[in-house]
Amino acid sequence: MLHHRMGSLRSLIFAGPILFCAVSASHAQGDFPRETIQFVSGYTVGSGADIIVRFFAERVANLSRASIIVLNKPGATGNIATEFVARSKPTGHTVLVHAGSGMAGNMHLYPGAAVNVVRDLAMVATINRQGTLLVVHRDNPVQKLSDLVAALREKPGAKYGTSSTSGTITGEMFRKVAGVDITLVNYRSNSDSLRDLAGGQIDFVMIDPLLALAEQRKGTIRFIALSTPEPMASLENLPTFRQLGLDMDLTGWWAAAVPKDTPRPIIEKINGWFNQVLMSPEAEKFLRENGAEAFISTPDEAQRYLAQSVRDWERYIKLANLDRK
Repeated sequence: MLHHRMGSLRSLIFAGPILFCAVSASHAQGDFPRETIQFVSGYTVGSGADIIVRFFAERVANLSRASIIVLNKPGATGNIATEFVARSKPTGHTVLVHAGSGMAGNMHLYPGAAVNVVRDLAMVATINRQGTLLVVHRDNPVQKLSDLVAALREKPGAKYGTSSTSGTITGEMFRKVAGVDITLVNYRSNSDSLRDLAGGQIDFVMIDPLLALAEQRKGTIRFIALSTPEPMASLENLPTFRQLGLDMDLTGWWAAAVPKDTPRPIIEKINGWFNQVLMSPEAEKFLRENGAEAFISTPDEAQRYLAQSVRDWERYIKLANLDRK
């Protein structure tokens, strides 16, 4: 599923919280970390998105010589994990590793949510940029986007699945721009959506690239289109919706965040850990082979990017006719 240097990680992803420990004792670096650090994942154990969290947990632990566990808090397209971190003690020992685009989108998809991500979280670092993929099952005769649009226009009420905010918005943009009658089915994980895709309960899936690439390598799905405005080197030869004649684009991104009152020196230290990992050839290869590219920033740049994304996603959600206010 992943390249050979991820072999040890494969054996971990189906366990519960895993302790990632450096091989020697921590050097004195102030009084942080004083205890085990939790990387909080808003996804189910073993999902494509959760693998990203565990990759960075292991590499940050090795670099920082801190003890890190991954704590899974799936549900509500990430809102459960986000609220858990926002309500945690601001000591730097609880870190949300999640789709920043999902945090931004949820502000408008769930306007009654208890957490305002710009107000209640302090961004630590950005991690990557990636698109959302539209995929069909290998047995589906559809070979290209125009075929799918034609088939959906002949089959009102077709269903598509996703488990992410980006997948929801991409799907609803597609519904509106393509002029097709489709119904969203929300799943707890994209693995569940792929199971129903294979069983014929849904017609296509909007999915993250990491899990999509793993399934493509097994020959179970066919890629149709990518949501980013321009093609990505990590997904060679996969056309974008825009290239295929549908004027729509959406780029997802990942980030790390902590509770808002976390001391600045701790935020800077964690930012340095993430950025060092992101600059490594191992991380560059991991991201490229899993449909993404590194996205490096300072904490202030990340905070501004989140605020801008919240404004952008309000526009996306209105375009998709999902404004629930």
